[in-house]
Amino acid sequence: MTTSHPMSALRLDAPGSPLVLTQLPRPVAGPGDVLVRVRAAGLNPLDTKIRAGQAAHARQPAPAVLGIDMSGTVEAVGDGVEGFAPGDAVYGMIGGVGGVQGSLAEFASVDARLLARAPSRIPLADAAAIPLGFITAWEGLVDRAKLQAGQLVLVHGGAGGVGSMAIQLAVALGARVVATGSAAQLATITAMGATAVDRHVDDIEAIVRKYTNGEGFDVVYDTLGGATLDASFIAARPYGGHVVSSLGWGTHSLAPLSFRSATYSGVFTLTPLLTGNGREQHGRIMAEATRLADAGKLVPVLSSQRFRLADGNAALDLVESGRSAGKVIVTLP
Repeated sequence: MTTSHPMSALRLDAPGSPLVLTQLPRPVAGPGDVLVRVRAAGLNPLDTKIRAGQAAHARQPAPAVLGIDMSGTVEAVGDGVEGFAPGDAVYGMIGGVGGVQGSLAEFASVDARLLARAPSRIPLADAAAIPLGFITAWEGLVDRAKLQAGQLVLVHGGAGGVGSMAIQLAVALGARVVATGSAAQLATITAMGATAVDRHVDDIEAIVRKYTNGEGFDVVYDTLGGATLDASFIAARPYGGHVVSSLGWGTHSLAPLSFRSATYSGVFTLTPLLTGNGREQHGRIMAEATRLADAGKLVPVLSSQRFRLADGNAALDLVESGRSAGKVIVTLP
C-alpha cells in the first residue's frame, strides 16, 4: 500500500542498466509492518549481481528498488505490531529480493518480524553494515555448526562482510579463531581477535599442521566457495568436524569430508525473505547482534568512502570491483 506523498528512491528499470534516481509513492505500514525512514543502506555483492541480472535466485524482477540491509527510524507501525514505536532506531535485512522494495529509498514498509532495535553504541548509519553478514554468520556457526566455547574455528575470507562477522561472533562465543585473508587484510583480522593467515602463502595442509597439530578444525566457515570450499573439506577434524559454506555454488566432491566422518551445511540467508517463513528468527538474530554490539564485541568493518543516494551506482560499482576495504554504506538525509 502506498500514499500520494512522494519519496526519492533508486530504481532498477532493467537488468544490466544503471539505477535511476526517481520519485515513487511513499509506502504505508500495513498490518504487521513498520514504516521506516531509512537512514542508511548497507550494500552487498548480491545487490550488484541483481543489478546485473545475474541473481535469478534472488527473485527480484525489474522495475525494483534494491538494497537488502537497512538501518533507520520508525515512522509508524501497522495493526498488530508490538515492541516498536515511532522514533525507535531499528535495523535488519528488509527486502531488495523476492519482489519486495529494498533500502535504497527514503522510506520502506518492513515486516516487523525482520527488525530489531539498533545498537546504541555505534552510529545508526554504521548499523546498516551488520544485518546480512551477521545473520549469515549466526546461521552457519550457531544454527548449523552448534559452535561451543573452546572449539577451534577456521574462517576463510575473514575480512569480508560475512567473514568479519563470523570471526567476531565466534570470538564472542568463546571459540579460538584462525582466519585467512590477503596480506593487506591481516591487521584487520588480527584486530578482531583471530590469528591471521595469508591465504596466498600458506596452503590448507600447512594451516592444519601449524594451528591444529594436524588434527583439523572443529568448524570451518567458507565464505569464498570454489576451490576454497574443496580445501575446507580436508581441514575439518575427523569424527565431529563441521564445514559451513555461504557460497556453496558449483560441483564439489564430498568424499574427503566423508572419509573424516565430518559433516557439511550450506547457508542461504534469503529464505525467510523469499518465502515468508522463519522471519521471526531473523529478528531474534538481529537482537543478538545488538546485544553483542552494545557490549563492544561486534563492530562492522566499514569502507572509508560514504555515498549519498544519488551516488548509489558509484557505491555499487565499488562493491562490484572488490576494492573496498569494508562494507559500503549509502546514507540518506
